[in-house]
Amino acid sequence: MDSDYQDELEEAAPKIRFNLNFDKEVRCLEENKEDRDSKRFDIKRLFEAVSTGDVMKLEGLHQYLHQSMKKLSNTEYQSYGKNVLLKALLNLRNGRNNTIEYLLDISEKMGDINELVNAAYTDSYYKGQTALHIAIERRSTYFVELLIKKGANVHAKACGKFFQLNDGPSFYFGELPLSLAACTNQPEVVDFLLENDYHRVDVRESDSLGNMVLHALVVLADNTPENTDFITSMYDHILTTAARLHPKWRLEDIENNQGLTTIKLAAKTGKIGLFKHMMHREFQERETRNLSRKFTEWVYGPVHSSLYDLDSLDSYEKNSVLEIIVYSSDIPNRHEMLQIEPLNRLLEEKWDKFAARMFFLNFLVYLVYLSVFTAVAYYRKKGTPPFTLEHTRQEYLRLAGQLFITVGACYFFIRGVCRKRPSLDTLLIDGYSEILFFLQAIFFLASSVLYCCGREEYLGFFVLCLALSWVNLLYFSRGYRHMGIYSVMIQKVHRIPGILCPFTAVVTLLMEPELPDNNTAQPINSTDGRGRTFFLPTEDSCIKPTFRNISHTIMELFKFTIGMGDLEFTEGYQYKEVFYMLLISYIVLTYILLLNMLIALMSRTVEKMSLESTSIWKLQRAITILDLERSLPRCLRRRLRSGVDKDLGTRAGEKDRRWCFRVEEVNWNKWNTNLGIINEDPGSGDTARLSPTHSSRTLGRGIGLVCVSVRVLMGCHDARLPALYSEPRPLFS
Repeated sequence: MDSDYQDELEEAAPKIRFNLNFDKEVRCLEENKEDRDSKRFDIKRLFEAVSTGDVMKLEGLHQYLHQSMKKLSNTEYQSYGKNVLLKALLNLRNGRNNTIEYLLDISEKMGDINELVNAAYTDSYYKGQTALHIAIERRSTYFVELLIKKGANVHAKACGKFFQLNDGPSFYFGELPLSLAACTNQPEVVDFLLENDYHRVDVRESDSLGNMVLHALVVLADNTPENTDFITSMYDHILTTAARLHPKWRLEDIENNQGLTTIKLAAKTGKIGLFKHMMHREFQERETRNLSRKFTEWVYGPVHSSLYDLDSLDSYEKNSVLEIIVYSSDIPNRHEMLQIEPLNRLLEEKWDKFAARMFFLNFLVYLVYLSVFTAVAYYRKKGTPPFTLEHTRQEYLRLAGQLFITVGACYFFIRGVCRKRPSLDTLLIDGYSEILFFLQAIFFLASSVLYCCGREEYLGFFVLCLALSWVNLLYFSRGYRHMGIYSVMIQKVHRIPGILCPFTAVVTLLMEPELPDNNTAQPINSTDGRGRTFFLPTEDSCIKPTFRNISHTIMELFKFTIGMGDLEFTEGYQYKEVFYMLLISYIVLTYILLLNMLIALMSRTVEKMSLESTSIWKLQRAITILDLERSLPRCLRRRLRSGVDKDLGTRAGEKDRRWCFRVEEVNWNKWNTNLGIINEDPGSGDTARLSPTHSSRTLGRGIGLVCVSVRVLMGCHDARLPALYSEPRPLFS
């Protein structure tokens, strides 16, 4: 961005200027060249002076500018928009450069202070960068305050290529000075920009991508512990400061050009550390509690009942966080993101409330479809289609079955066309169910077209469709945990070819046959029928295929590779010792070494797939849940909506109604101290007082909490409440 070499300067374009001292030469009053050059200040001399920070080198600058009627903001003192002030700020020593105050003082006297402090780069790489950006990047709070006092634009946008998201060298911070201060972890500068008495920034201001400062922090996050700590701290600091200065502003509801709020952007980009912090954010101070997304309802010992704000999270809303995570195949860690509360419990409740029953009903319907399909295939007519309809009960039943499976195939085809086009990543991560159902429909429709055209080839597509229909029955295994995990492992076998390809290539190289010379190896005709072969007998059964035949040679070597070779073929050749030496070397390399290496690699791959299968199965079930929810009418979705409407009363006595989801957790590191508890009585929630007749239910609930505590103590990650537990019944529905 800056250099001690001056060859970076922009070549000055020729300009026409007036020589105000033209009469001195006529009157013989012109100064000599050395005196004139010592008083002249060009861009090179100015840049060299401010780079050293020596004010003495700028002595006489004001007088020269006044006499020559020039200003520091003139284009002749700029190189690609970089003026002397920008050059001075790029050459700070211990945070100071004494020439800066001197330049600002001269500029104020010349009347171009505003143009000087707001000058920006014009080249495409650093376009838009001003002195305020450089002062913030150099972490000089003193010069930041000085520039703002002098009228620096606090909303200037550095939109050059270096400040955009690209694959080359770059640093994206959101273009604005406030975003730069936040992304470089300078809370003092952020506070000054927000609360100074000269020119305050508007925290809602956005860059060319529509990202405000909070969006920029989300983009900058990289999931490392150090980065996550500073990003979350700065995020909360800006959020609370803006809420104190502007209580009615809702920064987290602002969308960028992609229609994403900050929490949606964190979900879309897989910033799991910041995303988890956003959902679990809980402020204890009364002034900032309205910024919380998590509220502690009641606490008893290590057991916490928390209310999570479902705004933007639940799939009941359009473009929700849950839909973004589930349907975006480019999120690298979306499996882990679905395990974060409350998303994990929210999906479990949706499954238990309606998705499980709908999924089982779909399974029964598909089973009926398969049965009818199989019966139609079994009782099909033989001959050349199309067949005439006979007025018998069996014919009418067969026709009804054909119409039924045709309607089913059309449904699968239309659903496959209407769905989002599956990418390669989607197939490799989410499985092959959607594309297989679509292929099933394609095969049936192709079979129907050939049937109507009177082609007997319809039967081939018909058989393929039937076989694929039974294979697609594996789709419904995702409703059961163990079968679903096994199904995922079957779908993930696409990794096996990655191992088989190198193995096959090596074996192919070893199988390159060397044709024996006519004088060295001459077969002897033999009618001995011993030895296994895949070749059909020829007309002359006395002639056996020889190793002069390439196809026969490759086949025999392949049989040696899989341990099925026969060494008796060497009896008819000369130099059998050479043959045995070559064959034994080949068998050692292929059958013993390479084949065992292949088995070891495949075992390692299967072990790795088994570790990933559980999380992938949960993701596939989440996709199924949301697909089933989308198929429901709006009125049913409203009735089946998860959560409860709560008045949290956190806005300075005003009503603050939110749709929340209750999750009961066990935390042995967080006890009932200094918590913003809504209800003093544990377990009350929105439930009415229980009478003595409900003691059994209360006992069951208590047992459930104890079971959760025991499971957490034993290190079980899936600390779900047992069936005896009954969630507190909400008063608001």
